[in-house]
Amino acid sequence: MVDEESLKPDVHTVTSELNLTSNVEARIKNPLTGIPRHQLLRNVEIFAKEHGLAEEIPVLSKGAILAQNPADFETLDVLDDSDRDVIRYENTHRWSHPWTLYMTIIICSVGAATQGWDQTGSNGANLEFPTEFGIPIDGGAPNAAHDSWIVGIVNAAPYMASAVCGCWLSDPLNNYFGRRGTIFISALILIATPIASGFTHSWQTLFVVRLILGIGMGVKASTVPMYAAENSPAKIRGALVMTWQLWTAFGIFIGFAANVIVENTGKIAWRLQLGSAFIPAVPLAMFIFLCPESPRWLMKKNRYADAYRSLLRIRHTPLQAARDLYYIHVHLIEENKIAHGTNYFVRFSELFTIPRVRRATLAAHTVTIAQQMCGINIIAFYSSTVFSEAGYTNRQALYASLGFGAVNFVFAFPAVFTIDTFGRRSLLLFTFPHMAWMLLAAGLCFLINPDIGTARIGAIALFIFLFAAFYSPGEGPVPSCYSAEVFPLAQREQGVAFAATIGLGWASVLSITFPRMLIAMTPTGAFGFYAGLNVVAFVMIFFFVPETKRLTLEELDQVFSVPTHVFAKYQLTKALPYFIKRWIFFRRNTHLEPLYKVEIEKENSLHED
Repeated sequence: MVDEESLKPDVHTVTSELNLTSNVEARIKNPLTGIPRHQLLRNVEIFAKEHGLAEEIPVLSKGAILAQNPADFETLDVLDDSDRDVIRYENTHRWSHPWTLYMTIIICSVGAATQGWDQTGSNGANLEFPTEFGIPIDGGAPNAAHDSWIVGIVNAAPYMASAVCGCWLSDPLNNYFGRRGTIFISALILIATPIASGFTHSWQTLFVVRLILGIGMGVKASTVPMYAAENSPAKIRGALVMTWQLWTAFGIFIGFAANVIVENTGKIAWRLQLGSAFIPAVPLAMFIFLCPESPRWLMKKNRYADAYRSLLRIRHTPLQAARDLYYIHVHLIEENKIAHGTNYFVRFSELFTIPRVRRATLAAHTVTIAQQMCGINIIAFYSSTVFSEAGYTNRQALYASLGFGAVNFVFAFPAVFTIDTFGRRSLLLFTFPHMAWMLLAAGLCFLINPDIGTARIGAIALFIFLFAAFYSPGEGPVPSCYSAEVFPLAQREQGVAFAATIGLGWASVLSITFPRMLIAMTPTGAFGFYAGLNVVAFVMIFFFVPETKRLTLEELDQVFSVPTHVFAKYQLTKALPYFIKRWIFFRRNTHLEPLYKVEIEKENSLHED
């Protein structure tokens, strides 16, 4: 917890251009600071013997001393030249890690493509299956208003099931089967249900199958980002965890491509569009057990020897694995002093009753609900319908949707290099204003006279593509990454599940309501409505979402120990005036006072015995 003095900012010169929208970087308090060397070594010996690691005491001792003084590794007497070379290389080559780590991220992320592929499968199928099931929603249909609700509910079924059931099942499944076992179970569901959806003969049956699909989606969406975050080093955690969104975007693109490929297959086209979404789940099920289990989950289960073996697979040397093992351990001890979730309901209640966890819940929910407020899913779910409204033929609409998918995928790549440098918060605050005016512009383009040539449909497509280009590196990757990292280990399953519930639940609301909105508000009104929500989301993020880049999962405890009103006041009275003076009036000598007190860590007991 942060004492009152730590909330008083120290003035220093701000050299980063990103500080106008993010917390000023500070070195978070290390729980090992101030422990005398002899006491630290005694603690390590007790720790090792208690957890079946007695043979590793020498390397654990070096790792603990390094964890206590990470910035002073060049002068630590317990390290030899080869040890220093390892840490020096780690600091200068942040992308250099064992292949096992990258294999783990790739295998999990490939499974995320199922999420995007299902969205686009139903997107293309919306042009055909309503007519086959007797619920057409085109303008000339006698019951278009009523049937539009049915089509919306069928499309929303996976997201309703995810929010109501799938996300919440992730906690008990993770508890009993671990991260890998839970992902495997979800993969089996995601293989079976898309195939089954292609064989349905009524909208009621399709609705039920898609409900079951949603259970698998919810479990996977709650577990994969968390699993990736727990395995990733802090310096590149954002980039690795955001591969979930990158592959979701890839799934959207490939799904659109599949829609175009099978469009000429006649009456079975929509069945193939829905059924093909099983493909990415196959490698996920086949290879997930080749990956190491999450070290933090194993430590939660008091399986420290197994956790150390997992860390050895995803770190280059035993010294790095030992350092991370002990550092995580001491932070878990600190977490356990304030969080004692012993069962499902206690852990859930702690999302709101423990101040540090409550602030993480607020921040994660803000980022997640903003993803739905921005309007991306009205395009992902209904782009073919939107382009059809603009005047495209069915085939042209599918090609335009393919273009949207390509833009969404390609522009997700910049986030790989910016999410851990610019930061999560900065990316959001930069992209949301652009998404707002581009969505508004796309809606206004529907007012262009359709008889004056191709200007109308070209302008609509242009602004929708530009909207996707700003969404993909900002609100696209941030929610899954952010919610996976902000919660303490004791509440992580519940916290991530609740955040995913918020996102998927509101996705179902969008899916249900948008067909009716198009009829009642016209495309211009519907797009204008979501443009306004982008502005609201920007304000929410500004006041409620702290930066998390480059801090370990355990170090984030201190970030979320700062009260929300203190954080919001700082943004309004310090960060905003700084931005105006520095970037509107160009006063280069303007300074920004940091929110977090910078703590200088020194090894005062370096030579103590």
